[in-house]
Amino acid sequence: MDKQINIKYHEYSSLAELEPADRTLAEEAIKAMQGAYAPYSHFHVGAAVRLTGDVIVHGANQENAAFPSGLCAERTAMFSASANHPEKDMESIAIAGGVHGRLAKSPATPCGACRQVMAQYQTKAGKPMSVIMVGDGIIWKFDRVDDILPLIFDSI
Repeated sequence: MDKQINIKYHEYSSLAELEPADRTLAEEAIKAMQGAYAPYSHFHVGAAVRLTGDVIVHGANQENAAFPSGLCAERTAMFSASANHPEKDMESIAIAGGVHGRLAKSPATPCGACRQVMAQYQTKAGKPMSVIMVGDGIIWKFDRVDDILPLIFDSI
């Protein structure tokens, strides 16, 4: 029997189209790009996580000459949020990336490892965590991590 997985997402052409809380989170992800250390790829990624109580935690990618010792922006933000605010749930994450301080045309999409970490924190919270991917002129919003990581690994 063949089956199909359908993924629903929202597409916007500007930050102004987003709900105010999502717009703020996306703007914070863009600002977080400034904290990137990317001397090898030159691709700066910023992430912002919104926790319960409207707390926002930032992260940026950190590269290292000893590959793969660096870390993605998404995981730096989520790990910092969990370490510094363990009592709060992650409600949403926004990701932005580009070169020379300019957003890429296409939205910055998280790697598989970051998607799995998002899934773990969504499971921990027991409620959906939305994911916002920001590009210059195109923004995607997914209502839950399952939509960017179907068949989430949660068998433990």
